[in-house]
Amino acid sequence: MTEFPDFHGPHIGPHRPDAELVEWREPEPRFERVRIRRHTCDCKARILELCTAAGVAWVRKTDRLEGASLVWESRPRKADEAEILWKKLLTGQAR
Repeated sequence: MTEFPDFHGPHIGPHRPDAELVEWREPEPRFERVRIRRHTCDCKARILELCTAAGVAWVRKTDRLEGASLVWESRPRKADEAEILWKKLLTGQAR
């Protein structure tokens, strides 16, 4: 029998009172192909994905609510800046 890898991602930590506010925007279909570099566990109603395309990176946030999904994205930025934002979101330092 073939073993399948575990695709379980990390969970989003609780927001800290001094959490940085992220400017979330509606997604724009600007790239033909997008690579999901990291993702959080999908056992919660909110899922985060660290996305890259054409030399830029951003975080996509999906909130699943009663059969519907609301999708928002941070602004595109350099990959290292997006990594910092990703870590802040996971640790509750940004929301």
